[in-house]
Amino acid sequence: MKIGIIGTGAIGGTIAKKMAAAGHSVKVNSSGDIDKLNARAEELGVVAATLTDVVKDVDVIILSVPTVAIPTLPKDLLANVPENVIVVDTSNYYPFRDADIEEIKDGKVESVWVSEQLGRPVIKAFNNLLAETLVNGGKESGAKDRIAMAVAGDDIEAKKVISDLINDAGYDAVDSGDLSESWKHQPGTPAYCTELTAEELKQALCDGVKEEAPSLRDKTIVDLSSLPSYPSHSDVVEYNRGLFQKNPKSV
Repeated sequence: MKIGIIGTGAIGGTIAKKMAAAGHSVKVNSSGDIDKLNARAEELGVVAATLTDVVKDVDVIILSVPTVAIPTLPKDLLANVPENVIVVDTSNYYPFRDADIEEIKDGKVESVWVSEQLGRPVIKAFNNLLAETLVNGGKESGAKDRIAMAVAGDDIEAKKVISDLINDAGYDAVDSGDLSESWKHQPGTPAYCTELTAEELKQALCDGVKEEAPSLRDKTIVDLSSLPSYPSHSDVVEYNRGLFQKNPKSV
């Protein structure tokens, strides 16, 4: 499969590396100068491309940029991209980083807002795991305690394609519903960054409370930022689990 990825940070870069390792043809673009992009692409084992070229002649486009950067993309970036090309949104909205996006603050589902900015449907995926989990947490299909990722969107066939890519990355995929239901794995929910198996994730997606998520998201940032030293990966996962009494792995 041919994949174009915009963004080569902790998430986008890891997805690119894993997709290339799985045998897919991957090209990437990111902000910054061309020398840095070329070096990053070589490091990941993929091909560097201009922003215009990264969306050409591909089957899947993965947007792995901060939410606030979505409206800064060229308005015509996807104008000539065929309708059957799947666009994936991996972003998560954090006000301290992304500033105030009033529609999201007023309750609009993050990826619904992203879809509106782009003017085309998106699939929400690769957003509910920490970067380190994505790097090191993958296992072979069928392995015990394999971690799962949520996938939301309005196109069932597109979700199946992205679910296959998630499997290639080393994770089980769980269909979380239509794009309007992707709030169930936004920050501040039991499904977000808690490293659950497929069955556990299904339960966590049912247990989330949309109205409570923003305050829990903000509480997490305040609590973790106030620690004397940055917490370890496992500490962050345990903290996230402990926010929710119903979380299958909460202590």
